[in-house]
Amino acid sequence: MTEQYEVIVIGGGAAGLSAALVLGRARRRTLVVDAGEPRNAPAAHMQGYLSRDGMPPTEFLAVGREEIARYGVGLVRGRAVDVTRNEDGQSFTVTLADGRAVRTRRLVVATGLKDELPAVPGVAERFGRDVLHCPYCHGWEVRDQPFGVLATTPLSVHQALMVSQWSKDVTLFLHTVTEDELSDDDLRRLSAAGVSVVPGEVSGLVVDDDRLTGVRLADGTTHDRSVLFTAPRPIPRTGLLEKLGAELHDTPFGAYPVVDPTGLTTVPGVWAVGNAMGFSEQVVNAASSGYRAGATINGELLMTDLDTA
Repeated sequence: MTEQYEVIVIGGGAAGLSAALVLGRARRRTLVVDAGEPRNAPAAHMQGYLSRDGMPPTEFLAVGREEIARYGVGLVRGRAVDVTRNEDGQSFTVTLADGRAVRTRRLVVATGLKDELPAVPGVAERFGRDVLHCPYCHGWEVRDQPFGVLATTPLSVHQALMVSQWSKDVTLFLHTVTEDELSDDDLRRLSAAGVSVVPGEVSGLVVDDDRLTGVRLADGTTHDRSVLFTAPRPIPRTGLLEKLGAELHDTPFGAYPVVDPTGLTTVPGVWAVGNAMGFSEQVVNAASSGYRAGATINGELLMTDLDTA
């Protein structure tokens, strides 16, 4: 027989575990399906989460899994490959990669997103170490070092301006962005921030003793840098939401589900939390969105059952 749950959470990151914790404490029969692909896996530490500043992401998630287990929340290590609304119109069936099917009254999608890095040799290998993307996550740890910013779009100007808060030695490598794509405001602000602008495609990184020491251009010139910031292309994992017919809206960082303040999508009974609902959710924000969705779902189930009774 198909296993029955009140809530299934797809995704075992900060958002999903937070929702599951709230639901478990509310005595809801809850299952977390976790494919084990957290967005911050390359990072050695996470920052800016009050009381958890500097904690390794792997340790954070391990503690979270222990906490939900205390309240009877189930955890399946696997991938949800399909989800359908059942004929009763009030429940869903989630199919796992191993063929197992589980049924639920409510669904939380916490599948996050995938970062697609620029195709420059060395960038992917050093991502999360000395190739970084978020100054709020890593800026303090690399402060006052020579920064490079690898442009991916004209929006990379904003990233170069932001990281100048943590170092006064910043070079923006335009890479595939042409100089005429920069506006007068861009140039004015870069100059005011003291950011150097270097045109030309980047061909690779210079690494010595497992440490970034420079950025190499296609013309063979190198620039000494010990930190490189870049903006990955975010790819939202919205496949399951799209199968259910959730409405999406376009943003400069991809298409994300339309949600209300609690994370409820346009599909009744389905919530999206964390990076599954937006690009800029940091760990602390993701945990908050999961908490909010979990509390909302518990209240909604309670009132539904009372009205039925």
